[in-house]
Amino acid sequence: MNTISNLNKKYWVISLLFFTTLSTLPCLTKCQNSSLKLYPFLYDSIPEISSPFYMNDTIENILVVTKNKQYGIVPVTMENGNPLLYSYKIGTFMGKDKQKQVDAGDFPHLAKTGLHSEKELDKKELITGIPIDVINCTGRPNAYSISGFLAYDEDIISVLKGDNQLVTKMGLTHPQLAKPLFHIWNLILKETELGNWGRFYDNVKQIFYNGNLLNFNASGSKGWQISIFFDEVQGRYNIHIDKKLTLSEQQYLKNNYSILSDSKFEELKNNLTNLDFSEMLPYYIMRYGFYEGHTDYRCDPIAIAFIFGLKSIEEIDIAFEGDLYNILTNHYLTDN
Repeated sequence: MNTISNLNKKYWVISLLFFTTLSTLPCLTKCQNSSLKLYPFLYDSIPEISSPFYMNDTIENILVVTKNKQYGIVPVTMENGNPLLYSYKIGTFMGKDKQKQVDAGDFPHLAKTGLHSEKELDKKELITGIPIDVINCTGRPNAYSISGFLAYDEDIISVLKGDNQLVTKMGLTHPQLAKPLFHIWNLILKETELGNWGRFYDNVKQIFYNGNLLNFNASGSKGWQISIFFDEVQGRYNIHIDKKLTLSEQQYLKNNYSILSDSKFEELKNNLTNLDFSEMLPYYIMRYGFYEGHTDYRCDPIAIAFIFGLKSIEEIDIAFEGDLYNILTNHYLTDN
């Protein structure tokens, strides 16, 4: 953790939230639950379980498919665990670290409800003790990173407000949207712990999640990205998740967005079905309700909800009154 973050501990309050279960528990008795073998054990045929699901009411698990077409039940429970340790030192293990923490000192309404208060956001002058102007400066492209955390025409408050409105319209909360991303990150941590991680990682290929089969790949970088909030969260991994549209989903979009040009229609599909992000994002979403602005590493809340099966394409489209293309592409323009 860097020095500035330590100096601003008074701005942090650890807030334990209750989490709405993202899927129903499988029809398994406790005895059957205990009989399941967890990863790294692999099944040759697909286990008849939901994914994600709880084992013994506490252990969160997801079902994955390996490159050898075998199946693993991977424990990915969210935890306030051991610290994240970013180091070149061989054998260093990164813990889960504060995955349930919300920045309640800056955002008490977020900590209580899982959503921001716009009145609260309008009054913000500091986040984690850092002036808003500094966060805007370091967050734009070619500052702390080439891609940036905010587009040039966005600022941190406009982005927090914009995405809070999207999440509210879908009837979800920021913790609900952070949870599946934490499950993906915890899968990577499990692979690292087991020694399966390498420069050209390709062990787990697909993930079952709320009835969807997701394609997964990830890679690590030589260095790491520091946070615009001067917290301990950093970024070292490039993570990709995508979902193939079903025939009915494809037809729904064709029926309702036939007015779009071919290129815009493909852009709409791509924005709905692809996520490219680092491990910073689940922490950012949980702590701050921040999905990044319209840059390369943005994790759009609509895409998260659709890909991970939290909302159907019909439910999302109705929530945004048939304007998904513009909702997914328009920037959150700064007022300044």
